[in-house]
Order: sequence, then structure tokens, then C-alpha cells
Amino acid sequence: MENASNVKEFVLLGLSENQGVQKILFLMFLFFYIIILAGNLLIVITIMSSQCLNSPMYFFLCYLSFVDICYSSVTAPKMIADFLVENKTISFVGCIAQLFGVHFFGCTEIFILTVMAYDRYVAICRPLHYTIIMTRRVCGRMVIGSWVGGFLHSIVQTLLTTRLPFCGPNKIDHYFCDVHPLLQLACTNTYAVGVIVVANSGMITLSCFVILVTSYLVILLSLRSQTSEGRYKALSTCGSHITVVILFFGPCTFIYIRPSSQLSEDKSVAVFYTVITPMLNPLIYTLRNGEVKSAMRKLWNGKVGSGNGK
Repeated sequence: MENASNVKEFVLLGLSENQGVQKILFLMFLFFYIIILAGNLLIVITIMSSQCLNSPMYFFLCYLSFVDICYSSVTAPKMIADFLVENKTISFVGCIAQLFGVHFFGCTEIFILTVMAYDRYVAICRPLHYTIIMTRRVCGRMVIGSWVGGFLHSIVQTLLTTRLPFCGPNKIDHYFCDVHPLLQLACTNTYAVGVIVVANSGMITLSCFVILVTSYLVILLSLRSQTSEGRYKALSTCGSHITVVILFFGPCTFIYIRPSSQLSEDKSVAVFYTVITPMLNPLIYTLRNGEVKSAMRKLWNGKVGSGNGK
């Protein structure tokens, strides 16, 4: 990938330039990344190996955990490694690849969370038609649609950025390559590109968030006619998803719904949806879900039992 500019590499300033703080952040984010990999991989293995977790809700949860692993892996390893080196450079090609990955997996996660909200709506508001509507084929198409939607969104962001000329400076006040920081470095007027970025990124985030909120408002209204036991079961099922949606969509909306700015706080906010949310997702879904915890215990007992049998 060749760019018509003088800049062949960028310098990522990261979260802090203080050497002592960087060592602390290295240990902290290395621990976070290990939790992300272990937690989400455990959910994927548990759902794929358990026969009782075969409903559409767990089908989508399996893909959500897989996307979380990929999403955090686009930014976290580079950020963690940069805490230990003085020269925090990334090539132009590497920067664009990272930008593509962040938006590809991030947008795919947004679509999967939206699909999960629709799944909960059908399960609670139309329970008699649930098995007819949410067939395996339909669920598969929804997941494929989420991946395709994420790809189309990301390719637009990537093509817009690669067409910009970069003449210097090349220092990015962030810990990964994103559209807004790169727009600030381009040596041309980026107003039109900025508008397209907000329309593409921000409106996808906002529209999906509106769909999610509407889905749960309809669910809450439908619960008034159910018994207290039915309301508790429905709310406990949706509670985990609502928590994840708030943690993920809040920071995303703040970053991408407005034009490019000079706010250095953006990189601190980005930590929430690139690291914190993927780390908390396994804890949120397992702590509130008895079926997942039971399946994990069976999986663990089976592994331990087979190990002792040897």
C-alpha cells in the first residue's frame, strides 16, 4: 500500500510519556489482556463444547467473545510492547492495517450486540414464535451480515484515510491509529472527510444504539403483563446485555458522533471500548448466567476427571 506523502511511519505517543508510569501501565494492561484472552476463549470453548448451550443467545455470545478477542488484539499487543520501548513507531501500512482492524471488529461487535437485542426481544415479546423466527439459518445470516457490515464500514474508513496526504508532523497523540488522530495530521483540508467519517462511524453507532434502546423499552413495557417471576427471569437475562451495551456504546458514541477534535481525553475514553469492555464481557455474562457457570463447571470437571483417569 503506497501513499502519496512523505510520511512512511508514525510515532504513537501512547497513554503516558512518563517512564515510571509506563512500567506500571505495562503490567496493568498485560494483566488485562491475559484476562481478555482467557475469559473470552473460555466462553467460546464452553459454548462450543456444551450441548445445553445451543440456543441463539449463546450462539451470538460465542461470536461476541470471538470478536472481543480479535478486537482487543488489534490494539493491545502493540500498546503493551510500546510501554517498554522508547521509539514507539508504526509503519504507514501497519497504521492503516490497525485502523482497518479497529473499525472492522468494532463495527462487527456493534452489529452483533444489536442482533442480540433483537434476539431478546423475540424471546420475551414473541415467545411462541421464537423457534420459528430465530432458526439456525436466520442466526447464521445475522452473524454473516454483522461481519459484512463491519467490513463495508471499515473499508470506507480505510479508503478515506489512505487517500489523504501526510507531509509531517507524524506524531499521533494516541496509542493506536484511528481516523480522527490521522485527520489532524493530514496536510490538506479534511472537513469533507471528517463529515463523511462522522456520518459513517457516528451514525452507525447512534442508529444501532437507538435500535437497542427501543428494543429494551418494548421489552420493559411487555413485562408489565407478566408475573413477578417472569419479569425477574426476563430482566436477569437482559441485564448482562444492557450492561455491556452501556459500557461499549457510551465511549463509542462520545468518540465517533462528533467531528475530529484536539481532545487528548479521546485516547483515555478509547481504553474503555478497546480493553475494558472486552475484559468485562466474560465476567458480566458468566456471573449473571447460571447456565454458563454450570456448563463451565461440567467442562472443568470433565477435563479434571479425564486428567486424573490418566
